[in-house]
Amino acid sequence: MSYAAITGWGKAVPERILTNADLEQMVETNDEWIVSRTGIRERRIVSGNESTTSLGTAAAREALAKANLTPGDLDLIVVATATPDDFLVSQACLIQAELGASGGAFDVGAACAGFVTALSVASQFVNGGIYQRVLVIGVDTLTRYIDYQDRGTCILFGDGAGAVVLEATESPRGLLSTVLGADGNGHKHLYVPGRTKYVANSAKLVPESADIFTEESPYMKMNGREVFRFAVQVMGDAAAEAIHKANLTLDDVDMLIPHQANLRIIDAAARRLELPMDKVWVNIDRFGNTSAASVPIALAEAAESGSLTEGDNVVLVAFGAGLAWAAGVIRWGTEGIVAKPVPAEEIALDATAVAAE
Repeated sequence: MSYAAITGWGKAVPERILTNADLEQMVETNDEWIVSRTGIRERRIVSGNESTTSLGTAAAREALAKANLTPGDLDLIVVATATPDDFLVSQACLIQAELGASGGAFDVGAACAGFVTALSVASQFVNGGIYQRVLVIGVDTLTRYIDYQDRGTCILFGDGAGAVVLEATESPRGLLSTVLGADGNGHKHLYVPGRTKYVANSAKLVPESADIFTEESPYMKMNGREVFRFAVQVMGDAAAEAIHKANLTLDDVDMLIPHQANLRIIDAAARRLELPMDKVWVNIDRFGNTSAASVPIALAEAAESGSLTEGDNVVLVAFGAGLAWAAGVIRWGTEGIVAKPVPAEEIALDATAVAAE
């Protein structure tokens, strides 16, 4: 059996910073109220030429560089996003084109739970021996759908991207277990209405299509109380189930990397797993809730800081619109990575050099 080790990681966030002080000038709120209820102090917002594509591509390039690979080495690209730049073309294809890569490319939609879901999907291709190298990206630009007069949502969200490279290994590295779930009955608690509207001319040809699209403003709607209640329960339970499925105990966990939605939810998940907060990666104060980018940004930061070492057991867990959730245990490290094949032309050049000697 092959395993899918994480050999590269990267992140990208917009340049523009929106602080709590900035929000005080836009909506009835204040820094103390925001921090006490969410733990957020600032977030990054797309502007100018920044987009889901640009952020995802930047994170991908950083991850490839860490893995010492080129875009041409990739067999597959899987992107988790709820905010693609094109309605018809998958975000994975848009990023593939920017990278100059080839092979398969498709999206996974599970909102804030998207990256952990995409990591599970991508790992199966490696575990099954179908592909050797897969790029997984979590990226969202949800601020494009935020009403900055709604303090219930505008204080929470930011934009960003995170990416990892998976490579085949014979050692138990990468994703050891997965827990995926959804309660579709909760879709009404977190959604964006009216995102797609029919074109008038088309409606004349197919008038019945006009009824399937809403005319509401395309801003996020959230029942904060219900989402909070759901998240507090599911984050801890899903993480505990993933640990059990990996044949580990709570004592075996070296780090928890949770979705950065609310510091109180993160605290609840840590208590459920009996983990001290120094074993929990938290960056919500700087980035807010970046949706599908949340977990991979935190993972990239933890890796870059040197906080993860070979053989560490890391729990990833997230929840999002759907209502969906996803959790998994990864074993950190690159033990047993299959060597990158040397191009035939390089082998020929080496042979010629030896013959000349």
